Amino acid sequence: MRFYAQHPALRARQVAADVGVLLWTLLWVLVARAVHGAVLALAEPGRAVEDLGRSVAGSMGSAAEVAEDVPVVGDELAGPFDALAGSAGSVRGAGRSAQDAVDTLALVLAVVLVVLPVGWLVLRWLPSRLHYAREAAAARRMLTGVPEVELLAARAVATAPLPRLAALPPGTGAAWRAGDPAATRSLAALELARLGLRLPDAPERPVTGDDRPGTASAC
Repeated sequence: MRFYAQHPALRARQVAADVGVLLWTLLWVLVARAVHGAVLALAEPGRAVEDLGRSVAGSMGSAAEVAEDVPVVGDELAGPFDALAGSAGSVRGAGRSAQDAVDTLALVLAVVLVVLPVGWLVLRWLPSRLHYAREAAAARRMLTGVPEVELLAARAVATAPLPRLAALPPGTGAAWRAGDPAATRSLAALELARLGLRLPDAPERPVTGDDRPGTASAC
């Protein structure tokens, strides 16, 4: 399939559109990355709570171990410290949950910021590019071997904009109906120009004996 036209102006517009899509995608990827980093900063309080819970749990656990070594009343003394260590574990879990929520929010926002604007543009750009590629490929198949100039000319007569038809030399339509090769090629070239393609040069007709100067036709 052919994705770019032969005509420089149309090819430049196609390349500019493709580069524009890439730049648009890069822009929103950078925006999403910045937003992701900014949202992740909201997880800092959750990390502080988790660290506090971990520190308190460790301290209370150590205190409980020391209290257990006290004769007779060691178990009774260690009980409150064990309870505080368990509570600190809950605080640590709450901090971890807060961080997970922030991480999920940051990821969702980043994906949305990329998918929505980029998807909107791709849905407008991709169908037109594929449509051009299909039409250009079909036109090139018609030019392979013996060019289907007559079909291209008929297509131009049926679908070409009136201003472009009016720009053709006067009498082109009548000459085309009469089978004039020049008029047919002019209309075919008009159809190919819509796709930014060029009509190949007409093959030279072999010179026969009747075409040589000084040769008279038999009567």
